[in-house]
Amino acid sequence: MTSLTASHAADLVAALLFILSLAGLSQHRTSRAGIVYGIAGMVLALVATVVVAAQSITAGAVALIVLAMALGAAIGLWRARRVEMTQMPELIAVLHSFVGLAAVLVGWNSYLEVEAHGTAQTRIGADLLGIHHAEVFVGIFIGAVTFTGSIVAFLKLSARIKSRPLMLPGKNALNLGALGAFVALTVWFTISPNLPLMIAVTALALALGWHLVASIGGGDMPVVVSMLNSYSGWAAAAAGFLLDNNLLIVTGALVGSSGAYLSYIMCKAMNRSFISVIAGGFGIEAPTGRGEEQGEHREVRAAEAAEALAQARSVIITPGYGMAVAQAQHPVAELTRQLRERGVEVRFGVHPVAGRLPGHMNVLLAEAKVPYDIVLEMDEINDDFADTSIVLVIGANDTVNPAATEDPASPIAGMPVLRVWEAEQVIVFKRSMASGYAGVQNPLFFRENSSMLFGDAKQSVEEILRALSTNGSHGAAPVARQATVAGR
Repeated sequence: MTSLTASHAADLVAALLFILSLAGLSQHRTSRAGIVYGIAGMVLALVATVVVAAQSITAGAVALIVLAMALGAAIGLWRARRVEMTQMPELIAVLHSFVGLAAVLVGWNSYLEVEAHGTAQTRIGADLLGIHHAEVFVGIFIGAVTFTGSIVAFLKLSARIKSRPLMLPGKNALNLGALGAFVALTVWFTISPNLPLMIAVTALALALGWHLVASIGGGDMPVVVSMLNSYSGWAAAAAGFLLDNNLLIVTGALVGSSGAYLSYIMCKAMNRSFISVIAGGFGIEAPTGRGEEQGEHREVRAAEAAEALAQARSVIITPGYGMAVAQAQHPVAELTRQLRERGVEVRFGVHPVAGRLPGHMNVLLAEAKVPYDIVLEMDEINDDFADTSIVLVIGANDTVNPAATEDPASPIAGMPVLRVWEAEQVIVFKRSMASGYAGVQNPLFFRENSSMLFGDAKQSVEEILRALSTNGSHGAAPVARQATVAGR
């Protein structure tokens, strides 16, 4: 078997492993196996690539490739060991930017090696020459959009820049104009490839990627991460065409299509179209007067919450990004265990866009070994809130906001949410009365059946656990306080 034939066989096996990886990652129980499949497929692909490359390049070049792989692996392992779960969204955004940058570099290298040297027709053939020109342009465009878009997403998710959307005059016209200019430049480049056009499309795509994500508000950032994941897949596929690498094409198509489908699912969960997300607008601060709504909220102490939980018949816990920030998943898992031992029915209701990353809450709960069968999606549990004794809202905000269903003028109007307010009692774990990541006030805080348990979520749950262990203490009824939102 020749090395080329062996490489094609390795590519086929690696592609099958990547497909098995995606299938495994679709369920909690098989997620570990899915990760193993993915690692095995990538190792096989890298080894096959180096073996084939060694047949046509010098030993020094092979050494540089191995050195780059070792350096990248070391940095990847270091970051993976140090990153917190709350930092996963921005880490993924950075990784997407690497894929985009790689696609841009591959496109430029292909241009400098083929078109710029005038060897395109002899190396590719006259019939495929125009296709190759288009491949170069499309690969650079997708890669550059992914690169700057991912950088802006990283800056927003890590709070290095404000999460509110950039509102340039005629922003939609700017985006459409950039796409039109790209099409015109592609036709021009296909007919007459030259360096100024390469520079122009790179600059245009970098600017468009920055503007696309800068124009999207904080409430849509989970969808943005998924969308950039799709972009990075298509960028990888474009690089695969330029490098004549079938595995890269297949892998890029898998990532691109799965990311696009996930984006569609999340947009549907938010009652928004993909185009509306690209256009931005969600996450804008509520208009003056609406965001400063005043009302009466009730505070509850941990001991009182423990007493109520001990007497409850059924409890639903709805986690959000605040649980991730406080790293409260392990105390929450212990609280679940103790309540179930007391005969209380405990389940979790997870919104599709809870947190700032698709599946963020599911990963946290799985890490804390919460049983999979009691972690339910929004559609599976929403009808059960009306028959629930207590709902614990731990760090969630926008995903439990009744304004989405009751206020047509709200920026999140129409967004499907967890109807926690239908329960007999709601206890909201929060640090303050501040609005959520989308900047929209939450009327849930002022409902008669809602109480606020202020403080760090992890410490609050631990205090409830201590109170439960001593059978709780009988405190006074929740104290009503005037909420002055202007002082949030």
